[in-house]
Amino acid sequence: MASEMGSVERALRRQLPRVEASAIDERSSRAAARVSDSAWRSGVADGAYSWVDTPLGRLLVAVSRRGVVRVSYPDEDGGRALEDLARALSPRIVESAPATDDLRRELDEYFDGRRRSFDVKVDLSPVAGFSRRVLRAAERIPFGSVRTYRDVATSAGSPGATRAAGNALGANPVPIVVPCHRVVRTGGGLGGYAGGLERKEQLLRLEGALPDVS
Repeated sequence: MASEMGSVERALRRQLPRVEASAIDERSSRAAARVSDSAWRSGVADGAYSWVDTPLGRLLVAVSRRGVVRVSYPDEDGGRALEDLARALSPRIVESAPATDDLRRELDEYFDGRRRSFDVKVDLSPVAGFSRRVLRAAERIPFGSVRTYRDVATSAGSPGATRAAGNALGANPVPIVVPCHRVVRTGGGLGGYAGGLERKEQLLRLEGALPDVS
């Protein structure tokens, strides 16, 4: 019996460093999260990001003081997206789930079929000129509807700039919230989508707006 107890004690001692290391890592993560959340609440940070699981994959979402500034699909390079955001917005960006609570909640409601439009503000300040006008035009397309690239270019003030409008939509930094998936080709066909045509189809099916692409 004493021999068996000794074996158990030795096994526990071997496990102890790993248990302690795990506990330290967990405490460090919680402490880092508290610091990041505090930096956002106190105004030290200019932006914050976190992650949200959706039927289209795990999305990176980011906000500035003005509103939603980034939504990135999982096959995009998250590190690259944050680097781009740091250059365009500010290097003072922290990971903070509370800072993105409203956006993540609205995305959950949208994918659950309980939300038809987003109430969160959108910050398009990193986008300039015609491209910003195109995205604002796309933002006004109602749930369940589609518009053509020509329609959007016209709404943005340049009816002949359909190719430029397509480029602006392809570079949309906040897909889904700014619904560039609702823009399709004139005469049929989905056109392009930075997140992939399969995701574009999923979003349009969710909204009951999948056009005839035959």
